[in-house]
Amino acid sequence: MSARKIIIDTDPGQDDAVAILLALASPEDLDVLGITAVAGNVPLDLTSKNALIVCELAGKVDVPVYAGCDRPMARELVTAEHVHGKSGLDGPNLPDPEMTLSDGHAVDFIIETLRKEDPRTVTLCPLGPLTNIATAFQRAPDVIERVQQIVLMGGAYFEVGNITPTAEFNIYVDPQAADIVFKSGIDIVVIPLDVTHKALVTQPRNDAFRALGNAAGIAVAEMTDFFERFDKEKYGSTGAPLHDPCVTAYLIKPELFSGRHINVEIETQSPLTMGMTVADWWGVTDRPPNATFIGDVDSDGFFALLTDRLGRL
Repeated sequence: MSARKIIIDTDPGQDDAVAILLALASPEDLDVLGITAVAGNVPLDLTSKNALIVCELAGKVDVPVYAGCDRPMARELVTAEHVHGKSGLDGPNLPDPEMTLSDGHAVDFIIETLRKEDPRTVTLCPLGPLTNIATAFQRAPDVIERVQQIVLMGGAYFEVGNITPTAEFNIYVDPQAADIVFKSGIDIVVIPLDVTHKALVTQPRNDAFRALGNAAGIAVAEMTDFFERFDKEKYGSTGAPLHDPCVTAYLIKPELFSGRHINVEIETQSPLTMGMTVADWWGVTDRPPNATFIGDVDSDGFFALLTDRLGRL
């Protein structure tokens, strides 16, 4: 089977970086057509720079990287330096990139790629706020039916919120964009906090990354050393959840994950629950299913895959 064509839409972020590394280490499974940066964990100038840094860390300097939207569609930007540090990639000492951004806007790249490739052969992989994706859909509605699938990290149900009592960060930053995407009719796979909080980098798992001895393995270990302090303090967990690499792992080995096809709506009005993913997990409404909401992961299998692939870089 040929490699699956994907566009990674991202706001790196240490866990975004690991997700990108996993994708770039898996060319037999994933054909990364390009990486599009969006404002989220840190502002756009840093997320764009960080995407270039990660490509160089992987030794994949031919991957085009585009800068996209620098603010949400209808709100002020909320960032997460309190989690990821001032650079977004705090932890390892990574050099500034020699790569440069590709000419053009990320939204235009998404639109042009979807129009150029055969219909339903490109999967969109958002790891941050959905601003670039929703803007593309608004600007060029014809591309919506050309998308094969959207596999995204975002939302929560049982784990409720991590930036507000009810909202997960990626959805909260731009709930209007999320609402557009979830109403698009595209086949959507949602990987929420309910799953990612089961993918914890314990000390033995992080030691395994470091023991790989290559630049990518050591950098991932150092990234986790940095940002795990936040989750350990907040949740009392044994390590940091690797949110975004679950998207890449799902694309490579979906059998590691399980979930339900349900209705998911995005709250865009309430100041109390803004950005909440209202997931009808128990089927108590008559709203039609519009997303596969993942609920569980084989964490040992996930880390075995991730460690093996990082070792290739």
